[in-house]
Amino acid sequence: MENLIIAGSGPAGATAAIYAARAMLSPLIFEGPSPGGQLVVSQEVENYPGFDMISGFELLDKFKTQAEKFGARFDSASVSGVSKKGDIIVVKTDDGREIETKSLIVASGAIARRLPVENEPEFYGKGVSGCATCDGAFYRNCKVLVVGGGNTAIEDALFLTRFADEVTIVHRREYLRADPIEVEKAKAQEKIKWLIPYVITKIKGDDNGMVAGAVLKNLETGEELEVECEGIFAAIGHDPQIEAFKDLVEVNEGGLLKIEVGTTKTNIPGIFACGDVIDPVYKQAIVAAGTGCMAALDAQKYLEN
Repeated sequence: MENLIIAGSGPAGATAAIYAARAMLSPLIFEGPSPGGQLVVSQEVENYPGFDMISGFELLDKFKTQAEKFGARFDSASVSGVSKKGDIIVVKTDDGREIETKSLIVASGAIARRLPVENEPEFYGKGVSGCATCDGAFYRNCKVLVVGGGNTAIEDALFLTRFADEVTIVHRREYLRADPIEVEKAKAQEKIKWLIPYVITKIKGDDNGMVAGAVLKNLETGEELEVECEGIFAAIGHDPQIEAFKDLVEVNEGGLLKIEVGTTKTNIPGIFACGDVIDPVYKQAIVAAGTGCMAALDAQKYLEN
């Protein structure tokens, strides 16, 4: 019987692990298929407090080492399902185990939707990014593309004009889902260009394996266009990793786990949620870490009661 199981080892799960371990709960953390979450693919992180510059992998490794120092235990398996048996939560893993626990923190994160381009994986983290706020400052005096037509894409494009010399919004449809007022802001910004209705069909790299350009196709005419750029930002949404939990835990209208306002409590007593599975807006490591702290404190209080 475990006191606490944590599903996920990104900033939210690792922070929850630190707090829970210091409270002598000896938490068991299932890391899943991507230990450390999305932050691991960031080669340079310079907006996490306390570090001028650090790789995402190194930062998450420090989280893990700190949690282990206080007695947290990490397991490479994934949580594949959960059920309730009275007051006890039963956690199923992808390697066939069933483990009983008094409480559970869901910190399984969300994955930025990837560009449907064949050679995109080889450039992810090397010029292709899913987070303008995280990586925008690395593209000073550069040309960048932003893919998408919703509010996130427009906001990302406006944010990137602080650093880049030229920002081009690439969208497959004439219709933009973004709020008209946001679109007007973008149209008024001299640095922002538009390629509509275009899609990226191929990413081009330089001798160092970094993004150097892209080949685009006009969906109406079939015309192909090659552009130079150093960065490509995908702003086409995130998918929360909640498949293992959604049959038991309530999901809100936005597809995220629903929590009680002001806490990390879900509709199931003893189950808490934090990080990107509850965050519809920010998707930042420091925000996820904060909610991980909250979830650990909420779980501690639940267990004490």
